[in-house]
Amino acid sequence: MAFDALVDAPNEALLVAFSNGDRDAASVLAQRLTPIVFGFAMRLMDGDRAEAEDIAQEAMLRLWKQSGSWRQGEAKVTTWLYRVVSNLCIDRRRRARTVGIDEVPEQVDGTPGMETRMMQSERERALSNALAKLPQRQRQAVILRHLEGLSNPEIAGIMEIGVEAVESLTARGKRGLADQLASRREELGYADG
Repeated sequence: MAFDALVDAPNEALLVAFSNGDRDAASVLAQRLTPIVFGFAMRLMDGDRAEAEDIAQEAMLRLWKQSGSWRQGEAKVTTWLYRVVSNLCIDRRRRARTVGIDEVPEQVDGTPGMETRMMQSERERALSNALAKLPQRQRQAVILRHLEGLSNPEIAGIMEIGVEAVESLTARGKRGLADQLASRREELGYADG
């Protein structure tokens, strides 16, 4: 397949092309999907870059191993990857709890910045901290829906639950976030009037 055609090809076609020996297809697919997988892992792992990189790498390795037996039409490549990343993150968190590793402390950025950048950073930190306090399934549903922009049916496929359960999890998660952040509205620059 010509490289220009690969750039516009769907993920599933690229995976099949890779399984048939097309290295360019693998390159295009990796460039397209690795940032998505890494970003999702970063959110689920509360910003732990090293863990997110390991998880993204492991997820992509599993995709390459899966390529030879990929059955088109059963699931989208991205849906499959989101599920793999979710499971890897859950496994890492379980292992961390069993060996008693404390949460990774937040890194403090010592460089002074503009007021708006500082406010945005504080908002992101507040959201990240509030997300970390949600139950795992609620956090996963909220991240997939509102930060990754997936539809409820896509999330249902990733989480292996019904669409109604996704709606319930995201609604409860949003309420939980609102409750946690309500007292900080003014501090985060969301005060009315």
